[in-house]
Amino acid sequence: MGFGSYDESEQGGQEVETDEDGAVNVHEHDHDGDVSVEGDADTDELLDRLGAMKDEE
Repeated sequence: MGFGSYDESEQGGQEVETDEDGAVNVHEHDHDGDVSVEGDADTDELLDRLGAMKDEE
């Protein structure tokens, strides 16, 4: 067998047991709403502030 080869007979008929009662519900805490940001700083000003914070480290 070369690289990436497989025996197709090993690939058929595979079954997986799952416990749906113990599964995580990813939609349990979904929220619909709006997000707003209050501020008058423009993008260039915010980037300058970010650069200053990085320089302080």
